[in-house]
Amino acid sequence: MNLLGMIGGTSWHSTIEYYRLLNELVGEEIGKQQNPPLLLYSLNVKLMRENDPEKIKNSYLEIAQKLENAGARAIIICANTPHLVYDFVQPKIDIPILHIADAIAKEAKQKGFKKLGLLGTKPTMKGSFLHGRLAEKHQIETLVPAQEHIDETHRFISEELTQGKFTDAAKDFYLEQMQLLKDRGAEAIILGCTELPMLIKEKDTKIPILDTTQLHAQLATEFILKGNN
Repeated sequence: MNLLGMIGGTSWHSTIEYYRLLNELVGEEIGKQQNPPLLLYSLNVKLMRENDPEKIKNSYLEIAQKLENAGARAIIICANTPHLVYDFVQPKIDIPILHIADAIAKEAKQKGFKKLGLLGTKPTMKGSFLHGRLAEKHQIETLVPAQEHIDETHRFISEELTQGKFTDAAKDFYLEQMQLLKDRGAEAIILGCTELPMLIKEKDTKIPILDTTQLHAQLATEFILKGNN
């Protein structure tokens, strides 16, 4: 199997989900008596909260290089928002970073979705690293909440979900935003923060959801097992 490098820590709650899913998904393919080779670097979430773009990019590059030098054959960033470093880091290393947008697009294409709603942090919703890649590489349109709801969408994530706090108020808010996005034409909703699938489950809504954590882990599992064929 291919050794996979993992960059986690933003937050550690979602990193646990990635680690669990990778072990479970690989086990489903090769048997529960085995588990995949994984190399985890868990960074301090304080890095993201400092909101220093240059420091963030260079820190992720340093970590990616450490994982590559340690033998990783690919890297997975265990969160949505840190993918903002992808265009900076990927050209400077010789192994692939498995992009979360590609995992989303694969599932969307299989289900025939061409217009998706996106919920996540403010950088994920306002930046181009996710919906720009979906549009340019995969021809998938993305909708985000109305401007007056952007701050609250971000606040619940940064102040509650990443701290391990999952409340009914947060769930009700995101379910309302999902309906508003559907009313604007979204065929499915991207839960574009790795804590959101921990809050919103398929049983909570009739609107199709795309669990980025699950889909990203599936993409990584395929890569891990390429070395087992």
